[in-house]
Amino acid sequence: MLPFRSEIRNSPSQPTIKIFLTDESLDARIKKHLEHFKEIEEIEIRACVEQTESKENLTIFLKDDADIAKMKQSIDSSLWWYFEEDLVD
Repeated sequence: MLPFRSEIRNSPSQPTIKIFLTDESLDARIKKHLEHFKEIEEIEIRACVEQTESKENLTIFLKDDADIAKMKQSIDSSLWWYFEEDLVD
């Protein structure tokens, strides 16, 4: 099982990136890990209202000038690095 899954949500008000973690106890740690991106405006831990396996997700709001596709790639890469390092420790 993969440690996370991410997707772009194109809401009318503001596009977001949602991160669904397999281990939801890591939500706060992952939120802190992602706060170093200067393109991120805010990260919220939210309850899932969709029909998903997760009860929570991280919702990432980007600054207006950020490219959402590039940011999703960067966030995914950063999370893969995070989980690889965590598995080595």
